[in-house]
Amino acid sequence: MSPPPETSPASLSACTQGREFSGEERKLLLAVAHEAIQSSLEHRDISLDAPCAHLAEPRGAFTTLYYRGELRGCVGYVAATVPLYRTVAETARGAAFEDSRFWPVTRDEASELKISLSVLSRLSPIHPDDVEIGRHGLVVTLGIYRGLLLPQVPVEHGWDRVRFLDETCRKAGLASGAWLSGAAIEAFTAEVFGDNDLSF
Repeated sequence: MSPPPETSPASLSACTQGREFSGEERKLLLAVAHEAIQSSLEHRDISLDAPCAHLAEPRGAFTTLYYRGELRGCVGYVAATVPLYRTVAETARGAAFEDSRFWPVTRDEASELKISLSVLSRLSPIHPDDVEIGRHGLVVTLGIYRGLLLPQVPVEHGWDRVRFLDETCRKAGLASGAWLSGAAIEAFTAEVFGDNDLSF
């Protein structure tokens, strides 16, 4: 589904700069995520030039898709290597068509997709005792194994700090207690917003 007219990039003025994302910036990012999926289904190109300097800054981000309340795909970039505006478009396409857990999104499904975006801070080493549920996302690395869970995941599942660390290890393909025996732990924060967010 193409974004409704009031949230399409062409109808919005230049977005504001700042460390936090304004309501207008959020609408722009959600709009390009929807349009990236729709344009792929229609085999057409769209412009991925960021509409303002803030959205042109390299940032890691994840795009999560929901269809009728159920997870339909999630893909993201941890590293801040490309402009955020492009990151959102590329991860939206990845979530729709490249998440190996799901069949590619169809045209009929696209009209009902709800999107949630998680824009990541940079990774920083963290001591296990300092992990805060609801604030930190985690990356656990040991050798060639690496796993990531977003800050909202333990909240959604009701996990405590230890369970969160264990589950991130499992996501990496490691034993649940690997964070106690040599695995590196890094944390990040994320600004999370989506189509169902009524705060903007």
